Amino acid sequence: MTEPGPDEVLDNLVQVSFTVMALLSRAAAAHDLSLTQLRALAILRDRTPKMAELAEHLGLDRSSVTGLIDRAVKRGLVRREASADDGRSVRVGLTEEAHRLARKLEVEIAGLLGPLTRDLTPAERNRLGALLGRMLP
Repeated sequence: MTEPGPDEVLDNLVQVSFTVMALLSRAAAAHDLSLTQLRALAILRDRTPKMAELAEHLGLDRSSVTGLIDRAVKRGLVRREASADDGRSVRVGLTEEAHRLARKLEVEIAGLLGPLTRDLTPAERNRLGALLGRMLP
């Protein structure tokens, strides 16, 4: 098997990214969530950031995140709390209902994404995981 060239690597990366995004969008839509809402749930799963920090994680401006969080609060998925270290700031975190949803989504997403690596050997999956980890900022 010949080694793929740089253009083929980038093309494959883009194709895999589109496939993953489509599968994540499908999982989100099944729970009446957008892809951005799914990302927010994933970020809030194990942290309670300030709104500005959440905006940075999502790559959105603060006003967009405010609307996103307002809708999530109305659905009972997110709670706001005053920041202990800065009285002017608000931290956001998941409600217990949202934690249950996040656990359910984790299983569903694993089921959707699992087939993408099914034909890889355990060593190839480990190597892929290591390489993908190195690509993250």
